[in-house]
Amino acid sequence: MARKYKGNMNGQKYVANMSPYKREVHDLDNENRNCLIDEIIRSGQDKPYSSLSDARQDDFNICSFCSGNADR
Repeated sequence: MARKYKGNMNGQKYVANMSPYKREVHDLDNENRNCLIDEIIRSGQDKPYSSLSDARQDDFNICSFCSGNADR
């Protein structure tokens, strides 16, 4: 999938869902249709990250759909 340039996104590789019910970070280079990235952005719950470690430092869980092999 392509990088996103809408909502708060400006081409970053990772987007976190800031919803208190989800709190997941997604890898846009491996986006899966189950990630629902466009819905996250439309709801204004998107927080961009350039690195996975920065998102993890902010206590976001790793999405199992798009980052299945990432270090948890």
